Amino acid sequence: MTQLVFINNNQVVTDSLTISKMFGKDHKHVLRDIETQIEKLKEAGELEWGVSNFGQTHYQHQQNKQWYPKYNLTEDGFAIVAMSYTTPEAMKMKVKFIEEFKRMRLFIQEQHIKPLSEKEQLKASMRLSLETSEEVETLKVEVSEVKETVQNLVNTMRIDGGQEAQICKRGKEAVMKALGGKNTNAYNQLSKHVFSAFWRDFKDHFEIPRYGDLPRSRFAEGIKFISIWQPSTSLRMDITTCNGQQHLKLVEGGC
Repeated sequence: MTQLVFINNNQVVTDSLTISKMFGKDHKHVLRDIETQIEKLKEAGELEWGVSNFGQTHYQHQQNKQWYPKYNLTEDGFAIVAMSYTTPEAMKMKVKFIEEFKRMRLFIQEQHIKPLSEKEQLKASMRLSLETSEEVETLKVEVSEVKETVQNLVNTMRIDGGQEAQICKRGKEAVMKALGGKNTNAYNQLSKHVFSAFWRDFKDHFEIPRYGDLPRSRFAEGIKFISIWQPSTSLRMDITTCNGQQHLKLVEGGC
């Protein structure tokens, strides 16, 4: 259960550790993003605004018990830092954070809370966390499902027209090479049979009904298959026999 926002010094805030966890980023990278924005605010003459919305503090690591820096961020501070997080999953998470900031503010208003003691702030934060934890877990499941769906689409998306043309062109070149060229007996007598064997082998290998249904993710594999394809042994023998007969005729004609 992860609490997205909490009350600190009578302000609704989140912190860099929570952002790191929920957006799947290293904490050091989140700290870098925050400090980059603070520096930009300083250059723009808005350092006071930055101080009001980014509060540097520390936390104790659970394992080595050492203290490390972190930041508390108001809703405005969070919005500036998260502005650069633009993946579909990040957009969903930003919406969830903004909703939680709003809910915490409304919760405080509805309860007519005056300046709270540290203990009261903790109670209020825990109460809201319990109400929203199920929604956060649901969001994580939805994000996971979106990732899985996108990956499935990538894995099953068929090659485009340009890639299909490349497969066709290279397939023809592989067959012509196997036949010895267009001006051969093998081409005249066996080309239809060899072309049929090539495309049958290609479709059988990739388990597809037609070569145009090759998954885009396997396009490079398709090109490699074509580059090393050879006819079966018996078919190669037939090609050799046909072209050998042609060579014999040329020799006889020359004599």
